[in-house]
Amino acid sequence: MSLVMGAIASVQVGAAIATTLFDELGPAGTVLLRTGFAAVALLLLWRPRLRGRTGNGLRDAVLFGLALAGMNLSFYAALDRIPLGIAVTFEFTGPFAVAVAASRRASDLLWVALAAGGIVLLSPGIHGSLDTTGTLLALLAGAFWAMYIVLAVRVGRAFSGGQGLTLAMIVATVVLLPSGIVAGGGDLGDPGLLAVGLAVALLSSAIPYSLEMEALRRLPKGTFGVLMSLEPAVAALVGLVALGQGLSANEVVAIGLVVAASAGALSAAGTPSPVEA
Repeated sequence: MSLVMGAIASVQVGAAIATTLFDELGPAGTVLLRTGFAAVALLLLWRPRLRGRTGNGLRDAVLFGLALAGMNLSFYAALDRIPLGIAVTFEFTGPFAVAVAASRRASDLLWVALAAGGIVLLSPGIHGSLDTTGTLLALLAGAFWAMYIVLAVRVGRAFSGGQGLTLAMIVATVVLLPSGIVAGGGDLGDPGLLAVGLAVALLSSAIPYSLEMEALRRLPKGTFGVLMSLEPAVAALVGLVALGQGLSANEVVAIGLVVAASAGALSAAGTPSPVEA
């Protein structure tokens, strides 16, 4: 659990810092710096070997990289339009779906209803000031997040340490190069922006993804998904403290419903069997 909580805190602080780059680099340029620096850091640390790898393992690493690219790009694009806490709440639909799908308890319908109530309260139709495009992008990021969880389990089994994650981050960087270069242009070479991008990469990618990979070796993906559902509350707190993003009463209640649903699902999950490494 401590690994997951450390990953949550790290990634949300990194997301708050990333928003300071949007004016110069845009979401796509910021994501490129994040994944690029993270790929370099992980490559220096793990130095993955391709020799002797099975085709299935390499395929899953590539798919993992595509999921990382899609998740990060859509989330940052959403973050450019809606507050951090709300963006993460919508994005959370992905891991919550994984957690519920992994369970067969009828009582989980209660937690699904609570979470759905929170999402409805946040929806643009109820809360008219919320950007519709930002909402849809955050939900898309949630779908990629669900793919990330499933693929991370497979990659964690196929590769030792962070080798699979390193390969996936390299794939994500290559995929993001065109859009990142177009969005960032010459500003991608600015030393000050590069320094901030490095900090974002470490806080939002290298550190949390490494912690999550280790957590996924010890926890079932369903339990992992429920633990990660604490992200909305942490994101709202970081958004308030670091970015001055206050929340309305409706938004506070909505995020509270999502977090309550997560706590209930975790309580009902009992003591799970660890995932095979």
